[in-house]
Amino acid sequence: MNENIFYFDGELVRLDVFLSEKLNLTRSAVQKLIEGDNVTVNGKIPDKSYKLKFNDEVVAVIPEPEPLSVEAENIPLDIVYEDDCLLVVNKPKGMVVHPAPGNYSGTLVNALMWHCKDSLSGINGVLRPGIVHRIDKDTSGLLIVAKNDLAHQHLAEQIKEHSFTREYEAVVVGNLKANEGLVELPIGRHPVNRKQMAVTYKNSKPAKTHYRVLKKANNLTHIRLTLFTGRTHQIRVHMSYLGHPVAGDLVYGRAGAKYKSLRGQCLHAKKIGFVHPKTNEYLEFESELPTYFNEFLKENGFSGNF
Repeated sequence: MNENIFYFDGELVRLDVFLSEKLNLTRSAVQKLIEGDNVTVNGKIPDKSYKLKFNDEVVAVIPEPEPLSVEAENIPLDIVYEDDCLLVVNKPKGMVVHPAPGNYSGTLVNALMWHCKDSLSGINGVLRPGIVHRIDKDTSGLLIVAKNDLAHQHLAEQIKEHSFTREYEAVVVGNLKANEGLVELPIGRHPVNRKQMAVTYKNSKPAKTHYRVLKKANNLTHIRLTLFTGRTHQIRVHMSYLGHPVAGDLVYGRAGAKYKSLRGQCLHAKKIGFVHPKTNEYLEFESELPTYFNEFLKENGFSGNF
């Protein structure tokens, strides 16, 4: 158990903001510490929105990490690259990345526990060992997994600084007029449906997506996208806001995006690039479009090699 004591000597600031900077943790991680009664201010348990006053004594106790208890499962993995620091995995459509209520088995993490044994970073806790970033259940493609905490921190910093290369391909509904475009619209929780994200200027974060048209057919557009930020559901939210939801996305596209042959959005994480945390060499990997994606293109009149 790690106890940290700080004395506040500045102007009014929220407790979670102050501790996030001092402990080098995300605000959500700090809020979990506060909600778990692991933080006191002047000997009392505060609210997470408490605003610090001059000379407040803040004590933050970081509990020892729980031993990993996720069950390892012998699930085949499509490993694109692996060394003693990390691995790059090509996740299939329909696989959940980490255990959560309703999905405690059959996830990528269950498979990683079998493949990597104890060699996974523990920064994200019991349910998300090794997971540096995520893609949605029904999004296929590449993601990176850290085998130790130092690698995890190094890779997470690249994502934070937006130096991480992430390119996707998608099929969206309708014909985009411009051959390419840049969407810079903030994303936050939907003001009504808290399970969804939305373009909003309230309690949001900057989000930036570039798209380029590859081909058009049958009132659909095949596009390549580059993420400059990594907000939850970023591509799906931005394209829906433009009036061109990702085909198959019934959350942000609803009935207008429904296609019988698709179960979930037609979205693939095609390319990933990063600086290796140990060698400092820039590595880049690209995956082929999966079968479901190619079949959807062909059945809707797209021709040529994809």
